[in-house]
Amino acid sequence: MTVGSDAQLMIGAQLRGELVDSENPAFDAQRRIWNGSVDKHPALIIRCAGVADVMAAVKFARVTGLPVAVRSGGHSFSGLSVADNAVVIDLSLMKGVSIDPGTRIARVQAGVLLGELDRETQAFGLAVPSGIVSHTGVAGLTLGGGIGWIMRKHGLSVDQLISVDLVTAEGEFVRASAGENAELFWGVRGGGGNFGIVTEFAFRCVALGTQVLGGPLIWPMQQSAEVLRFYRDWIAEAPDDLMTLVIHRKAPDLPFIPEDLRGQPVVIVVCCWVGDIDEGETVIRPLREFGHPVVDHCQPTSYLAHQALFDPSFPHGRWYYYKSCDVAELTDEIIDITAEHSVQFASPLTSFPIWQRGGAVSRIGEDATAFTGRHAGFTFNIGACTAGREGFDAERAWVRDFWSALEPWHQGVYVNFLADEGADRVVQAYGTAKWARLQSLKRTWDPDNFFRLNQNIAPN
Repeated sequence: MTVGSDAQLMIGAQLRGELVDSENPAFDAQRRIWNGSVDKHPALIIRCAGVADVMAAVKFARVTGLPVAVRSGGHSFSGLSVADNAVVIDLSLMKGVSIDPGTRIARVQAGVLLGELDRETQAFGLAVPSGIVSHTGVAGLTLGGGIGWIMRKHGLSVDQLISVDLVTAEGEFVRASAGENAELFWGVRGGGGNFGIVTEFAFRCVALGTQVLGGPLIWPMQQSAEVLRFYRDWIAEAPDDLMTLVIHRKAPDLPFIPEDLRGQPVVIVVCCWVGDIDEGETVIRPLREFGHPVVDHCQPTSYLAHQALFDPSFPHGRWYYYKSCDVAELTDEIIDITAEHSVQFASPLTSFPIWQRGGAVSRIGEDATAFTGRHAGFTFNIGACTAGREGFDAERAWVRDFWSALEPWHQGVYVNFLADEGADRVVQAYGTAKWARLQSLKRTWDPDNFFRLNQNIAPN
């Protein structure tokens, strides 16, 4: 289905931004998103330059009757920011960032990427808690909760959120905060894009400085089980200043990796210490001394560099597939399953993280925000990656088998790590009590489920 030329002229006259349809030479580039396995052909892309454009785009889309996808960074695993025969409301031109170093408030428009926000906040030694790949969009990450490198010290992205500006399903502008539309503010902190299009976020910045102690320590993959058992005991009493990820993959072609190790299966513990560097060296020393790591690249580095550490491993255009789950702890059974399955993938690009949780995230009440899972011990984000179609089906089957093997220990799932897994999995991401509250909120703000191309909270 296409949008007629008269209709395009009507909406085009209202925009500061631009329209991109299938006749536009830029169409193929503009419809592409981060996950290369998603190949959708929308009816029309509306690239918004400001709030007025978003309001006009919503009202126009209602008239067409076409489904609506909303794109900010275009980084979702499931690829829900684009769809066949849909109107895509694209926010990627909305790049405004304003930092007030006195009040430590950042105002961030919906098209901003994490690296772009980090660059602005770091000019003042500040940060907003965010994710681990710098070309991720601030909007999607935040609306799902926002886990990342400094969350154990400073909480989730939503824990530093002060307010949002939002365009409703009727194309109207509202603001939500603790004192204004408070229930809506509760819902957008974890409920995704179900209630409207957030056009601007206001965050409290945290005083971080510009340096962290961070980077990978690497062991051969055959040592996975013993490394995981040591790691489990080592982080049991970890200070909030320490955040870690455990990565299983084949060693990448990076300058700090010895040539003879590149392409070999390895287990990696990546650290990020945000406190005093000397204290961090003391805390991390036992890990350095365990089992003779073949690479130790954990060192003082700029926060900006650390935030971009994983960018080379997750570029645009590769084919990605993920299934995720939270677990309470790394039991011996879970460790053995992880070690067994981690030697079974084939792609040199596959890389999956186990996230350490806890710290500041767990000290905020579970009901304070729509985000669910504050008391998870670890998050498995089992992911496959290939350069293209070749080998993708086999890697995807490996992900599903691994995830199924962990099923007895599943405790929930982070909504931002969901692929296209069906309505039941979305309910699992929130639990039944929060689901009922979110459905009530949906009935208030989007009763006909206009915003449904997402991890959908249906009104009924």
